[in-house]
Amino acid sequence: MSSSNETAQKSNKFKFVFIILVLVSVLFGTFKILHSMAHEETDDAQIEMNISPIIPRVSGYISEIKVKDNQTVKKGDTLLIIDNRDFLLKLRQAEAALDAANGNESAIRSNFSSSTANLAATEAGGSSLRAQIESAKIKLWRAAKDYERYGNLVRDHTISQQKFEQAQAEKETAERQLEALQEQKKVIDKQVHAANAQSQASNEQIKVGQAMIEQREADVQNALLNLSYTVITAPCDGQVSKINAQIGQLVQAGQALFSVVANDEIWVVANFKETQLNKMNIGQHVMISVDGLNGLELKGKVHSFSPATGAKFALLPPDNASGNFVKTVQRIPVKIVFEVNQKDAIKRLRAGMNVMVDVTVK
Repeated sequence: MSSSNETAQKSNKFKFVFIILVLVSVLFGTFKILHSMAHEETDDAQIEMNISPIIPRVSGYISEIKVKDNQTVKKGDTLLIIDNRDFLLKLRQAEAALDAANGNESAIRSNFSSSTANLAATEAGGSSLRAQIESAKIKLWRAAKDYERYGNLVRDHTISQQKFEQAQAEKETAERQLEALQEQKKVIDKQVHAANAQSQASNEQIKVGQAMIEQREADVQNALLNLSYTVITAPCDGQVSKINAQIGQLVQAGQALFSVVANDEIWVVANFKETQLNKMNIGQHVMISVDGLNGLELKGKVHSFSPATGAKFALLPPDNASGNFVKTVQRIPVKIVFEVNQKDAIKRLRAGMNVMVDVTVK
C-alpha cells in the first residue's frame, strides 16, 4: 500500500514538472516568435573606430621615438623623428642655387640696361646723321644749281674757267659728302638693328632668369617641406598601438610603422543576412550588447546600409558566372551609431570587440 502511494506521488511530481517545462517552452517559444516579428538580431557585429596609420613621407634613419605602445596622444604631438642632416644639406644646396639664380638674374638685368642705353645712344646718333644727310642734300642741290648756272656762263665767256671749275669741285664734294653720310647711315642702321636684337635677347634672358628663380624657390620650398616631414606628428587624438620601429632603423617613404586609434568617433558594423533587411530602415532603434563587458547594453540607431555585400569587397570576390554556383545567403554591412549620453560606457569599448545587435523593426 505504501509502495503504491509513493509511486503515485512520483508520477504526480513528474507530471507537474513536465507540465511546467511544457508551459515554459510554450511561453519561451511564443516570446521568441513575437520578438522575431518585431526585431532583427545578429551576433556578426563588431565595434569600429578610425585607425590612422603612421606612414613617413620621406626615407631616413629613425633618431628618436617619442611614444610607447598604448600611449594616449593629442593631435599634433610628436611621435617620431627621422635624422634630418641629409635634408638640411639639401636645403642649403637649394638656398645656394636660389642665391646663384638671383645673382644671374641681376647680371642679366644689368646687361639689359646697358644694351638699352646703347640702343638709345645709337638711335640718337642715327637721328643726328639723318639731319646731316638732309643738310648735305640741300648743299648738293645748291652746288648743282651753281654748277648748271656757271656752265651756261662759261659758255658765254661771262665768267672764267676757274670759277666754273670751282663750282664743279663744290658739286662733286657735296656729292661725296652725301654718299659718305648715307654709308654712315647704313652702318648706323645695322648698329641699331644689332642693339635692338641684343636688347630683345636680354629681355628674353630676364624671363629665363625669372623662371629659374621660381624653379629654385620651388626647390627651396620642397626642401623645407621634406625637412618638415622628418618630424612625424599625430594626425588625431587617440591611442598609439603596435609600434613597429626602433631607433636607428632605416624606414622607407610609405612604410607603415604603427597606428593611432582615434577616439573621436566610434560605431558598430553589423553584418545582417540579406533576408533580414526587408523591414530595416535608417533611424530604427538598436540595442547593443557587448560581449567583453558582461553583456553591457547600449542604445543606438541604424545610420546607413552598405551599397554592396561584404563578399564584393573581398580580395577575390565570387564570380557566379564561373559555373560552380552555390547559392549562399549574403550579408550586408549595416552601420549603427551610438546614442548620446553614454560617453562613460563608450569609453570602455575597443575596436574589434564583438557585440550582439537587436534592431527594433516595428
